[in-house]
Amino acid sequence: MTYEIEATVNRIIKLLDRDGNRDKATLSSLINAPTITSQRAQAVWPILMANLDKNQLSHTGVPTRGEVAVYTAIRFYAIYQQGQDQFVYGKASGDQPDGIKFFTALAKLRQNEETRKALDSRVQNVLATTNAASVINGLSHLNSLLKGRNGVQKIDFAWLAQDLYRLQASYEQATQVRLLWGQQYFRVQLATTKTEGVKN
Repeated sequence: MTYEIEATVNRIIKLLDRDGNRDKATLSSLINAPTITSQRAQAVWPILMANLDKNQLSHTGVPTRGEVAVYTAIRFYAIYQQGQDQFVYGKASGDQPDGIKFFTALAKLRQNEETRKALDSRVQNVLATTNAASVINGLSHLNSLLKGRNGVQKIDFAWLAQDLYRLQASYEQATQVRLLWGQQYFRVQLATTKTEGVKN
């Protein structure tokens, strides 16, 4: 199922980008609608519902894990893409990866000593949270921070969608996802510190 989530996000982002002729109306709605149930999100529903697999769609009006994960990922993409001429979405895996995972991008930002303490605090708040809605809210703030400080580094939002899908499954899977995010966030800094130690 997580592969289907990744494929769905890839497909929707390509449809929104339209080879550089972006769907500005839908992207604007995504930016201004924090959740799939927000009123402004209704403009996004046609493209979202048409691309979700039947088993990912709600039949009760309560969003499924798939709907929440995919919507959140494409919203983060829309926010990150806003105001950029260059396409800022990329894959972190595959034959020719051109993007990086969300927390790996944050780890690169963490290398700036001036902002590290504040960034660590925000990330640790997300890693300590068990409620999915609170995690998504915290990630939204981190996404905005990345947009403001990270330039045009390509991010793999489909990979993040897979993580968000798993995060909502069970306490055990949420714990695994949070550990994975922690590993991605702290690992790069450790490698940088070891390299600097060798230089000295």
